[in-house]
Amino acid sequence: MPLELHQEELLQEFENVIASGDVHKVREFLDDQNITDIADLVYEQPEYESEIIANMSVHRASGVFKILDFPTQQRIIQTLPASKTAELLNELPADDRTSFLEELPSNVVRELIKQLNPAERKITLSLLGYPENSVGRLMTPDYVYVYENDTVAQVLDIIRRVGKNSETIDVIYVINAKGELLDDIRIREFILAHPDKKVRELMDERVISLNAYDDQEVANEAFKMNNRVALPVVSNTNQLLGIVTIDDVLWVANEEFSEDMQKFGGTQALEQPYLEIPFFKLIKKRVGWLIILFLSEMLTATAMGYFSDELGRALILANFIPLIMSSGGNSGSQASTLIIQALAVGEVSILDWWQIMRREILSGLMLGGILGLIGFLRISFWHILMQHGVIQNIYGPHWFFVGLTIGFSLIGVVLWGTLCGSMLPLLLKRLGADPATSSAPFVATLVDVTGLIIYFSVAYMILKGTLL
Repeated sequence: MPLELHQEELLQEFENVIASGDVHKVREFLDDQNITDIADLVYEQPEYESEIIANMSVHRASGVFKILDFPTQQRIIQTLPASKTAELLNELPADDRTSFLEELPSNVVRELIKQLNPAERKITLSLLGYPENSVGRLMTPDYVYVYENDTVAQVLDIIRRVGKNSETIDVIYVINAKGELLDDIRIREFILAHPDKKVRELMDERVISLNAYDDQEVANEAFKMNNRVALPVVSNTNQLLGIVTIDDVLWVANEEFSEDMQKFGGTQALEQPYLEIPFFKLIKKRVGWLIILFLSEMLTATAMGYFSDELGRALILANFIPLIMSSGGNSGSQASTLIIQALAVGEVSILDWWQIMRREILSGLMLGGILGLIGFLRISFWHILMQHGVIQNIYGPHWFFVGLTIGFSLIGVVLWGTLCGSMLPLLLKRLGADPATSSAPFVATLVDVTGLIIYFSVAYMILKGTLL
């Protein structure tokens, strides 16, 4: 059945069930649907969002709640009865609960934590104690661990006993008596092994772990480089604290991607959806970069003022200023986007700066040469049309030198733009800043100013003694 038709039928059924007023019928209907379908229903029927969550079994309600966006979660918590809120928060996986609470004001967090049972409260406070955007905020303490002297039969018994409450049983973690992580073993190894075999006989000690204080981007890179569904999280003394699963990292990657896209556009990252963020907070996020870029562009006016005498003697040069500036800015934006993307996915590092520079020098020369040739041919073609009286003569007798000026200026500006666009992200990364801040507007502004200097310098050298 087509997705849209399925959603329409689901919506119609829900409206019929709600209209019946039968609470048991409503719960039965909601508990029979896929979690993602219920999430779509919440978005489609915002007036019933709290009622939908309240009338589901608490386990399924938590499954729906954790995949909703934060503004919807916040509204639901605000309108749910206190008893239902307590049930829902206690049922949520520790990592999802922490992710939700860290977005709320501190006074609200204090009140909600009071509704947790002692065990869940201790876990939540522990996770919230880690720095923001650290791996510790992502991890869950719900995992299966065994000891190296256990037999395979004992391990399988442990999995049957505690596996139901674990985040995943795909990977089993091996620790010693001190709680230190020794290894992680896939469950298939236990299923295929002889029941009397010892855990230590299955260990290869090639465990990959994350530190609780690592940045969440480290976890993202670790999952990309290793074929794992979960990774253990340890303390500075290698004590096993929890695990991070790939679904949590995918949410982080999505948030990082959204932030980078916003930074590419010359604005600070938005912590809330566009339509949910307060108007003046949105202005505050945007105005900073606009002021910086505006002040930077004032340097462009200063540069043009410096070359005002040249412009006065050869007004034809003014016609090509937008062409020169846009070509440099476009080439710089291209280069910065490519390098930032390559840094993000681990294709390049700061240590590759010389290879990148060499490659971009050749690219800049080639791209600038192509654009320069097109510019020269355009002026030549216009000159031919002028000779035949098709259009007015605007280049005069020195059209050939004007064409050379445009051609060589484009080579220089495009080369400079690609170098700026490729090297700035690496420099910012080296200084510990976010490479995404060297976004297209910033690079374009920088290249605009320097592009004018290159343009008029080339013009002075070529046109000296003719137009200048």
